[in-house]
Amino acid sequence: MKALENYGPLVARVLMALIFVMSGVGKITGFDGTVGYIASKGLPLPALAAVAAIIVELGGGLMLIAGWKARWAALVMMLFTLAAAAIFHDFWHAAADAAQNQTIHFMKNLAIAGGLLMIGVHGSGACSVEKA
Repeated sequence: MKALENYGPLVARVLMALIFVMSGVGKITGFDGTVGYIASKGLPLPALAAVAAIIVELGGGLMLIAGWKARWAALVMMLFTLAAAAIFHDFWHAAADAAQNQTIHFMKNLAIAGGLLMIGVHGSGACSVEKA
């Protein structure tokens, strides 16, 4: 049980961070498409929003993996994830053929936000840069 307490938070942080790191890299490599998608949702300054998303996803994801300022990173990422759910997975506005898919993505984001909140509350654990 001690091994789970010591290494569990590290594994959880890495698993939680992977989706953000991969998404951040994808936004960099497909920057124009990302900007276009953000613009399609009617958000102002889509290029700036894309850069902010990259910083949160890639920067926050790497901070989670390292366990450096993980509480703050997780809480910022939680707010980002909740905003993304509401803006980009608004199943209540989706066409009937897309509503189920958007509902799944919305609920996935809520689950991820819950995991990030746990990191924000409990910290990064023993196997981390900060060991807290």
